[in-house]
Amino acid sequence: MTTIQTRTGRVTYRESGSGPTVLLLHATLHDRHDFDPIVETLARRYRTIAVDWPGHGDSDPVDATTEPGAPLFADVLEDVVDGLGLSRAVLIGNSVGGFAAARLAITRPESVAGLVLVNTGGFVPLNPLSRTFCRVMGTPAVFRATAPLFVRGYMKARTDSDRQIVERTIARARTHDGVRTGAALWRSFATPEHDLRGRAAELSAPTLIVWGKRDIAIPRSAGRVAHDVIRGSRLELLDTGHVAFSSDPQGFLAVAEPFLESVALRR
Repeated sequence: MTTIQTRTGRVTYRESGSGPTVLLLHATLHDRHDFDPIVETLARRYRTIAVDWPGHGDSDPVDATTEPGAPLFADVLEDVVDGLGLSRAVLIGNSVGGFAAARLAITRPESVAGLVLVNTGGFVPLNPLSRTFCRVMGTPAVFRATAPLFVRGYMKARTDSDRQIVERTIARARTHDGVRTGAALWRSFATPEHDLRGRAAELSAPTLIVWGKRDIAIPRSAGRVAHDVIRGSRLELLDTGHVAFSSDPQGFLAVAEPFLESVALRR
């Protein structure tokens, strides 16, 4: 286990392979092991770094005086990039990981060579319905009661990896810290800071958007919005739930590897 110090404490990451850097960023209450089905393949050609968000996996929990949230995780990503001395990395971000990756590409474009956004946050239209849903899910009692069913619903598990993700995520959602972190993240999804649509024109990095079209957490309509507002982006749909690279690693790699190669050649 390798760690790096950030503003929220120690963040755990796993590094493998060599070559251009690919940074892997997971979803809410998930962990770096979500990427296990694709890490070995990526590490044959790339320096591959899979990160545990604060309060996730083996990373330190977020201090009780600090509110967890998507903007905080985007700040932590800057700490990780600086601490590891990364430049011109390709970021593969799922859900809140996609939000953090896209925000980094907007605020620090020199750090990002390319983006692969998988069922990403940050581009869901904020209307009364979506805000209400996020705020309801952001109520700790509601989150604790509904998280197990919701995780199973958005994962649409069909592989052993999927089933392991479901087990790990539900187990974390049943802990005190998991409820606190998960609910706070959901509340943050309803804030203006989580809405990147108005800043998408600032995003210049080549971008591949991959969407599991059976996801109930972030529907495919949000993927089309992201595609529409991110200039020059490419959208690929897969017949999966929220974590496409776990449910269909070969299908994901079939679209992601050519993109990674094209970005690496531009360096």
